[in-house]
Amino acid sequence: MRNLESRLENIEGRFDEIDQYFCTHQFSLAGNWDYKHGYLDKRLDHERMVWLRIPFHVIRGSLDGECGGCKATVKLGRPFVFRHIYNTGTDKHAKPRLIGALFDQFQSPIDPDASLDEQWIEQAKQVLQEVESGYLQ
Repeated sequence: MRNLESRLENIEGRFDEIDQYFCTHQFSLAGNWDYKHGYLDKRLDHERMVWLRIPFHVIRGSLDGECGGCKATVKLGRPFVFRHIYNTGTDKHAKPRLIGALFDQFQSPIDPDASLDEQWIEQAKQVLQEVESGYLQ
């Protein structure tokens, strides 16, 4: 994981407006959000292992997800780029579980904080510059 400096850090705004803008740059609300914080994610590779992530926390209201009408006010945090290495094959040692299958749909990453090549860091910085130039006019 590598933290990236950005002029987006500490920006406050309505979540629906921020989400709409970031969506035009192929960011999406990460699935691990809750009512008080979340992440806007953009994949940087086709394998979905390298991500640019912008954290945020709710300062007024509560987050209702990608609802389009969510009026929560959020504050953006420091962006970072990270790489997760996932096992792309079938788990040969998996055992079927009826109840567990309802909850454990995905494999855990082999390395949740794998090293990053400089190309991914530079690509993440470039994406941030594009987002900043349109959002912070």
